[in-house]
Amino acid sequence: MSEVISGQSYARRFVESLEGLRAVAAAGVVVTHVAFQTGVDPKSHFGALTARFDFFVAVFYALSAFLLWRRHRTDRRFGRYYRRRIARIAPAYLVCAVVVLLWLPEAFGASPLQVLAQLTLTQIYVPDGLIGGLTHMWSLCVEVAFYLVLPLIALTIGRLTSRRARVAGILALTAALSAWPWLPFVAAAEGAVNLQIWPPSYAPWFAVGLLAAEAEGHLAGRPAARARVARLSAPRWLYWAAAMAVAWAAGREWFGPLGLEHPSPGQFSARIAAGAVLAALIVVPYALAPRRSDLIATAPLRLAGRWSYSLFLWHVAVLGAVFPLTGIGTFTGGFWPVLAVTLVVSLGVAGVSHTLIEQPVLDRQRRREHRHKDRPGQQRRVAGVEPVHAGRPGRTPEPRRARPQ
Repeated sequence: MSEVISGQSYARRFVESLEGLRAVAAAGVVVTHVAFQTGVDPKSHFGALTARFDFFVAVFYALSAFLLWRRHRTDRRFGRYYRRRIARIAPAYLVCAVVVLLWLPEAFGASPLQVLAQLTLTQIYVPDGLIGGLTHMWSLCVEVAFYLVLPLIALTIGRLTSRRARVAGILALTAALSAWPWLPFVAAAEGAVNLQIWPPSYAPWFAVGLLAAEAEGHLAGRPAARARVARLSAPRWLYWAAAMAVAWAAGREWFGPLGLEHPSPGQFSARIAAGAVLAALIVVPYALAPRRSDLIATAPLRLAGRWSYSLFLWHVAVLGAVFPLTGIGTFTGGFWPVLAVTLVVSLGVAGVSHTLIEQPVLDRQRRREHRHKDRPGQQRRVAGVEPVHAGRPGRTPEPRRARPQ
């Protein structure tokens, strides 16, 4: 119990297990794509489980919502927020998109509209916008939409002084947005644009993180309540086992259609609900009761977590190159060797991308912000706390994050 991080310090510090969790989520996304392209039978128990490893996207969404809500709910410096989001997302993504468009055969022949959609992260909104090597970017389009509207949520629900009111507001907004797949023009949509995967459908996945952040605030200053949560969260394996059971059940044919078959509104909503449950089972224990001894807080997983955004960006393109490299044809088997090579090569590419693109851009952005704060007249008193110049003793370090989401 003593190794559980206190609520007061936790709200300010970098949490190792959350960064390691990003690595696990990225690996889960790789697994589901490898399983599909190697032809793992979705009717088998293993196939049902790996097919729903796409729920690790929900883990990414919940992590992003948790980290951003705890930090920006009361922060009105939205200009800085948007600059940070752009610096975090755009450079590495644009490099990946350009490389795929120029060199990956699966992307050859893209129309000017498709190219423009890839470069602006609007591919889910245009006809046939998802192209080879970049099909997985639909989830990044959804997450970027959340980043765009988060300040609006902060200016409305975030301004409510009562935590109960904020929780009620989050639940009400989530319920309203969850009606999106049931709207007649969405349910009847067929063809080049899949309205079902537009951002409102995934509100429950982000709500998991928002509610976890509110729960964290509730636990701050309540040692007895934190201790109870720590005890309940202690058997991490139990939560992982429950999450895998949810994934397996959601991948069975009686739960919904297999493969790429278009689900009905009810089937799609059930899948979204299952993803939210899985995200809660995985994210909430680590978010509310972080421990330094967590397996996913080890140095190798934290490093992979820092690379997780680039791992997500590049792994589909790498997977496309792995098949000719290994001599294995698509949909002909070879799940384990293809997965091993894809993970190793993707991690290598991700490390290069993070070192040469992501980190330099983020460091430059932070230096620009610090120079701005150090200008005369830029310091502000916030909530009665004396402003502290960047780099002075006593400055609270900002929590580091890997993939945004």
